[in-house]
Amino acid sequence: MASGKEITTKIKSVENTKKVTSALEMVSASKIRKSQDLMNATRPYARMMRRIISHLGRANPEYRHPFTVSHGEKIKKVAYIVVSTDRGLCGGLNTNLFKVVLGSIQEWQAKEAEVSLVTLGKKASAFFKNVNVEIAAHASDLGEKPQIEDLIGSIKVMLDAYREEKIDLVYIVYNNFANTMSQIPVLEQLLPLPETDDEEVRDIWDYIYEPDAVSLLDTVLTRYIEADVYHAVLENLASEHAARMIAMKNATDNAGDLIDELTLVFNKARQAAITQEISEIVGGAAAV
Repeated sequence: MASGKEITTKIKSVENTKKVTSALEMVSASKIRKSQDLMNATRPYARMMRRIISHLGRANPEYRHPFTVSHGEKIKKVAYIVVSTDRGLCGGLNTNLFKVVLGSIQEWQAKEAEVSLVTLGKKASAFFKNVNVEIAAHASDLGEKPQIEDLIGSIKVMLDAYREEKIDLVYIVYNNFANTMSQIPVLEQLLPLPETDDEEVRDIWDYIYEPDAVSLLDTVLTRYIEADVYHAVLENLASEHAARMIAMKNATDNAGDLIDELTLVFNKARQAAITQEISEIVGGAAAV
């Protein structure tokens, strides 16, 4: 059995760890609300843009934008935009996301398709460096209030490659914030733009384009892709804070349980030492 001094040292160490995890839990709890507000502020815009893009997909049959056109049945190269966190201590958030990406990559590689990645976040970059895939672009240190300007360069790499038909399919992968207790890894097709199932846009109709359909659609569709990726980054940010809060709460609870166990062991050791000392005194008195 460990000595009382060793057990006391362990208790103090665990108590210090508990203070750190408790502080991180409170910090994450305070940041969840701010990140949710940012995320919710973009949702109406993203929803309306998606509706407009659905309309455009069924309008103006004379001109088809490259982002709405498939490159054929044979997929030669697939790209992924992977949104992860910059920091750890958020449970299995990144691990579960990477499992989804790896599963999809293996499926396409089995079909002899090449794979390319754009990683947003340090964790994704560090993980996929050890995987046999090309990392075309990377962005990190986006902070608590990500700016779309910090993402445009990485997004443009994929958009240009798709325009030039160097890439046939683009996915975006991120953690969707369902609620504080649940964050769901999501893999969505980004390009070519998927067709909508909305009943309201099934009828064929058209907009009036000024100055012309080509320049207007190019601007609108590019802005839509950028906004979609930005929204995914905000969803992932809210998921990160929620996952970290839960992970730190579990760590704090476990530290409390460990302190109770160590305190019990310490009390038993102290009682055993007292009992032994009394036995020695009684034995010495009997010998006299």
